[in-house]
Amino acid sequence: MSDETLNGAAPADDQPQATFTVEKLYLKDASFEAPNTPQVFNEQGQPDLQMKLNQKVQRLAENAFEVSLGITLTCNINNHNAYLAEVVQAGVFGLSGFDDQTLDGMLGIQCPSLLYPYAAAVIGNLVTTGGFPPFPMQPLNFEALYTESMRQRAAQGQQSSLLANTEAAGNA
Repeated sequence: MSDETLNGAAPADDQPQATFTVEKLYLKDASFEAPNTPQVFNEQGQPDLQMKLNQKVQRLAENAFEVSLGITLTCNINNHNAYLAEVVQAGVFGLSGFDDQTLDGMLGIQCPSLLYPYAAAVIGNLVTTGGFPPFPMQPLNFEALYTESMRQRAAQGQQSSLLANTEAAGNA
């Protein structure tokens, strides 16, 4: 059966094999600040929450990449800073056999999609350990975020690739 052609496709041996592996997931950085405690616990009002995301890609070797997803969550109540939680969740991913465009998409969509639940859990833990009500982070559509980022870069005439300025680093 392995030598048969399925649906007119060439046998798998004739096609380059694309591989995606998760080598390691880890918490790279975490911090929590609640500068106006305990007074802020008595504040009445609707919290103003702002979340910022950032992502960095670093090539470690020809087929190894570190992807870092940073999340900063700021909560203000009545113009007083209640808390600031910052997390950088990272991973080392093995990717080979992809064309440049697909590789860029994997690094910009699949990798942060895998990192996000871990980062969200750390943010949630920091917030509740800090004495504040839980903050359930909603799922994010990294494909839409990636597409918008590429559109903005193209409009600004910038290189529209996460890999544009990455060179191998370290001894990996």
